[in-house]
Amino acid sequence: MIPTLLIANRGEIAIRVARTAAAMGVRTVAVHSADDAGSLHLRHADQAIALPGQGASAYLDIEALIAVARDEGCDAVHPGYGFLSESAAFAEACREAGLIFVGPDPETLALLGDKVSARALAVRAGVPVAAGSGPLA
Repeated sequence: MIPTLLIANRGEIAIRVARTAAAMGVRTVAVHSADDAGSLHLRHADQAIALPGQGASAYLDIEALIAVARDEGCDAVHPGYGFLSESAAFAEACREAGLIFVGPDPETLALLGDKVSARALAVRAGVPVAAGSGPLA
């Protein structure tokens, strides 16, 4: 069981993660940029912490998110969906900080995050793939 979860996203997905975590008895920490201080997702978490910066870029600041997770005693980080959920660098930063990344491991994200390598893996595994033109030079 994860005692405390950082939700590294905003909006509807953060609300869904917070509700599910609450139903499971998991304490949640939500984050927000300066211009999202009144956002609805913050009301669904047990605690809300401001990130440096404004707009979407605040939510993509890996160092700031890891710092919040450490400072608030989080055991795990849920990236929501979007950029962070696909970021091998974020998953690796969580691993290095001793945090559980709720998602695929960094190696899987690195392999499947690149369409060319993902396609090559599928071909090697015998998965039927549609004909393509190959990498462009």
